[in-house]
Amino acid sequence: MPIKIPDRLPAKKSLERENIFVMPEKRAAKQDIRPLEIAILNLMPTKVETETQLARVLGNTPLQVNLTFLTTESYRPKHISEKHLVNFYQTFDDVKSRKFDGLVVTGAPVELLDWRAVKYWDELRKIFDWSLTHVYSTFFICWGAQAALQHFHKVPKHVLPQKKFGVYLHKVRKRNAILLRGFDENFWVPVSRNTETRAEDLKKVPELEVLADSKEAGVYLVRNKKRHQIFAFNHPEYDRDTLLREYERDRAKDPNFPKPENYFDERGKPKMRWQAHTTLLFSNWLNYYVYQETPFDLSAIR
Repeated sequence: MPIKIPDRLPAKKSLERENIFVMPEKRAAKQDIRPLEIAILNLMPTKVETETQLARVLGNTPLQVNLTFLTTESYRPKHISEKHLVNFYQTFDDVKSRKFDGLVVTGAPVELLDWRAVKYWDELRKIFDWSLTHVYSTFFICWGAQAALQHFHKVPKHVLPQKKFGVYLHKVRKRNAILLRGFDENFWVPVSRNTETRAEDLKKVPELEVLADSKEAGVYLVRNKKRHQIFAFNHPEYDRDTLLREYERDRAKDPNFPKPENYFDERGKPKMRWQAHTTLLFSNWLNYYVYQETPFDLSAIR
């Protein structure tokens, strides 16, 4: 089944080239089914790139998905045109009366800042609280996951001595977890962060459960056993060359910046070996955490 996005969204052409079934808005309006309503709070500076990445993984399922892109009102991004935001994004005030099957909160390049120093922190906390009553399941990514755990459970983040940067082998810790259904015991995930969330801090919160982690990169996937919340501290949604572009950006500032680990092949080309895991991860989330349990009438979400 297709994913419905705005007709003129730049991601549309990229997705169609990859044979991702994208349905025009006019055609979707004639479908006699209730599609899943998924909101994406996109905090990344690379807005168009992140739109494409998330639309790709959310659109690769048998379910029809309507995407609503959100941006912050208290801070307007500097790396994207205001026209793009006006055409394709809404703010919290625009959607706060609506209810959604799912919400994705992305990472953001603010992980080294104190929470209160983030310009949109107060607004983000309002969105987090709103999600408890207006969203059936929420998927937090990287800094978004750290921010949510800080807000809901006061789980701290810890600054790493050196940026954890590369593609790392991860291990399934809960074999019976629905989110990991179909996973191999070991799988690869891109990592790009300067901070970490530690298992010993998570153990202090009984309702949090670690589903997967890495010997080199630490905790990866966590779920809240009492709420429909997923926390992913790494970047399964990344494209093949996303880490390459980050590396080139960082190397321009520091010529000695280390290469991403386990990423380049013998010819110096990026190796793509996390796509199957990513597809399965988001398919499981949409199918088991959202589609099979969310009320048909979204107004019934409490």
